[in-house]
Amino acid sequence: MENEKHEVIVVDNFFTGSKDNLKKWIGHPRFELIRHDVTEPLLVEVDQIYHLACPASPIFYKYNPVKTIKTNVIGTLNMLGLAKRVGARILLTSTSEVYGDPLQHPQTEEYWGNVNPIGVRSCYDEGKRVAETLMFDYHRQHGLEIRIARIFNTYGPRMNIDDGRVVSNFIAQAIRGEPLTVQAPGTQTRSFCYVSDMVDGLIRLMEGDNTGPINIGNPGEFTMMELAETVKELINPDVPVRIVENTPDDPRQRKPDITKAKNLLGWEPKVVLRDGLPLMEEDFRQRLAVPKNFIFTFITFKFLNLIKKNINIFKMKDIFFNA
Repeated sequence: MENEKHEVIVVDNFFTGSKDNLKKWIGHPRFELIRHDVTEPLLVEVDQIYHLACPASPIFYKYNPVKTIKTNVIGTLNMLGLAKRVGARILLTSTSEVYGDPLQHPQTEEYWGNVNPIGVRSCYDEGKRVAETLMFDYHRQHGLEIRIARIFNTYGPRMNIDDGRVVSNFIAQAIRGEPLTVQAPGTQTRSFCYVSDMVDGLIRLMEGDNTGPINIGNPGEFTMMELAETVKELINPDVPVRIVENTPDDPRQRKPDITKAKNLLGWEPKVVLRDGLPLMEEDFRQRLAVPKNFIFTFITFKFLNLIKKNINIFKMKDIFFNA
């Protein structure tokens, strides 16, 4: 839209999203927002469809698992039907969760996964696997142009502050001065991709000639304890780390093999975790109304109040340094 090359229609039911994330574009002549649920048919004229609809946080998708799997199955069917009617190319954001608790490390696109089909995470894991199946069936049967990205853990500004995903949790807890809650045993690993890198990868996949699936993620691998210690160091060294009970079927390892993304898309991530976390922290601080220098601000405010009350300078000094 900024380059005056595209018109964009955003479709969202705001189950997990927020209109605040779109406030920059409201009123823009090339932008349109439709409040709509993809489990219902959608009639629009488009050239490309980025099908990103689905709650991705365990808190949200386990809150309404039936809705989650309907979004993945019925929603994908509706988007494929739309793509077929208007001759659009469609990109599905699948997930690294299709690999389940992997027996192969790192995970390549050829790995079929190790997924529990009846677990509490299945609405998401298996829903995305069915969505991939539907994409390829429409491609083979109807000649539809499809693209499938298998997204690994992604983080960045404007995420839900309390959405239950680990980076959001740790940053919000550190800013609030709360313990960082690490799910046991803390040695499980994840790979974190900054949002700008992810968007770049998705656009390259959509504009390229490869159907996928293609892994898009950052191959830098961290244990949950390493992530907690990094957040502590960068945001609030004084918060403790607390081990809490883990959720069922939590994968022990997660690291993408991005050889295909490098070779076929010319893509690899640029933003390392230590550079991305402060950018997310800044956004979270603004929304939580907790400035980075809030301790200094509090002391300065107390100091100025003492001056106003004309307290003896020596007494004032004692109070200030004992504050």
